[in-house]
Amino acid sequence: MICLLGFGEVGQTFAEDLGADFAIWDIKFVDKNSIPSRAAKRLRVAAPASAQAAVAAADVVVCAVTAAQGKVAAQSIAGSMKSGAYFLDVNSASPSQKIETAAIIEAAGGRYVDAVIMSPIGNKRLASPMLLGGPYAEAFLSVAQNIGFSGASFYGAELGLASATKLCRSVIVKGLEALLTESMLAARHYGVEQTVLASMQDFFPGTEWEKLARYMVSRAVQHGTRRAEEMREAARTVADAGLEPRMSAATAELQDWASSFKNVLQYQDLPAFLDAVGTESGMK
Repeated sequence: MICLLGFGEVGQTFAEDLGADFAIWDIKFVDKNSIPSRAAKRLRVAAPASAQAAVAAADVVVCAVTAAQGKVAAQSIAGSMKSGAYFLDVNSASPSQKIETAAIIEAAGGRYVDAVIMSPIGNKRLASPMLLGGPYAEAFLSVAQNIGFSGASFYGAELGLASATKLCRSVIVKGLEALLTESMLAARHYGVEQTVLASMQDFFPGTEWEKLARYMVSRAVQHGTRRAEEMREAARTVADAGLEPRMSAATAELQDWASSFKNVLQYQDLPAFLDAVGTESGMK
């Protein structure tokens, strides 16, 4: 039995593809009109009465909540897990948070596995590259593959290295989203966005920059709240390395701001999309 703790984009993708029996839980189930609630209804999956009931019979608990809530989620269900059950933490949290979460799970008799998904989940779904880390990771690899996580691989027995890898990558990926958002909005104001994008071919030839810009800016708008949480965890990761997280902190701020404009996602054309964000944001 598998429990999907968190029923957002990742949890829903897993639910659609998993071949095993599973239970689901999300704190937003209390709102019957929330996105997780509507997704559960669409997939015809009934949720138990509580998170504790959802994990009680699970041999594997897949925790896919938001970056800031992984430790809180673990605290809420650790005492209800079966002894020896695996807790697969796929949240984009800092190494220090994952080490703290592992201590909670293992103190309750569970086996904690640090897991990070190294690509957008919608592309390869269960086959997405997943790095597994921590003292139980190697033993869990065959379990992961049997479940259907064909992209899973053992990364190392030291807890936190997998999450450090993901969040150092996030500084680049989510930072690029933030850079393109700021650049394109300003460039559109001056009417120079096409020239700016064309000039990028000199630096990164072969990239369809207009398509990439539309995609990345829209990701910031659609998932900015979640990405901001992730980037605050990235900032914590950078700070724990002894470096001032200037870029990570700024990216978190912009991602949070971008999340306010979800109603402009209907515009597929980049100029129209940028104009809509500019209008909504009150740009002059």
